[in-house]
Amino acid sequence: MSTPLAREVAGKKFMWDGATYVTRGDARQAMDAYKQDGFEVHMFLEEDKYLVYTRRLVTQAAAG
Repeated sequence: MSTPLAREVAGKKFMWDGATYVTRGDARQAMDAYKQDGFEVHMFLEEDKYLVYTRRLVTQAAAG
């Protein structure tokens, strides 16, 4: 399977997390963990495997 490393959703670039999930529930668990860490996430079903794509905006740290 040739999995795209990046996908565009609604004009935003999402990156694959590098894992393939056998069940939707496994993918949902991963998505929930990413969401808790501040990521936007999307799931795709491809060749009977679930793929999770994430994105997070980089914010500039305040200069000390």
